[in-house]
This record gives sequence, C-alpha cells and structure tokens, in this order.
Amino acid sequence: MNQSIRDEFEDRASVLKALAHPTRLFIVEELSDGERCVHELTEKIGADMSTVSKHLSVLKSVGIVGTEKRGAEVYYSLRMGCVLDFFDCIEAVIRGGDDSSCPPGRSSCG
Repeated sequence: MNQSIRDEFEDRASVLKALAHPTRLFIVEELSDGERCVHELTEKIGADMSTVSKHLSVLKSVGIVGTEKRGAEVYYSLRMGCVLDFFDCIEAVIRGGDDSSCPPGRSSCG
C-alpha cells in the first residue's frame, strides 16, 4: 500500500475513532436537532464541563462539529450531517438487516 493510500485510510480511521465513544455519539445526535452550547450538553450528558469540552474538541478536530462564539458562550453545531447516514447504516447492521433496511433513497448503507 503506498503512502497516499495509507494516509487516506488513516484519515478515515481518525474520523471513526472520534465517533467511537457513546458520549460523542450522543453529542452528534443532539446536534442533529440544532446547535447547543457546552452548558446545555453538559446538563444533558450529566458529566462535568471539562469532560464534555474534551469530547467536543475530539469531534471538532476531525471536522464533524463546528463552533461559533457569541459573547462568552461557544455554540456547537453539526458540520457534517452526512454522519447521520452512517448512523442509519450502523442501526441496520445492529438489526441484522441487509441493504434493503437502509433509509429510503439509499441503495446501500456502505
């Protein structure tokens, strides 16, 4: 495998690693309904602010979420809504389905 291909797969793995935590999956789900500040997410998750901020930082570092500072608050939003399609695929795998269990309009979940 040449270096360019290896780098491409490393980048993919980085995104998957960023998603590979239940709290970060929850954050992505929450942000699919609209932007949230860290205080709102901290309350919903039930963890301390530094922990939630770290999770948000991981998601931001791979480009899944974006930020906007307004006064003293930082608001987080989902930059890559297509990640929700991936969630649909994961759900199909969990249910033991095949491509026919993918969302309407998708010929496959892969």
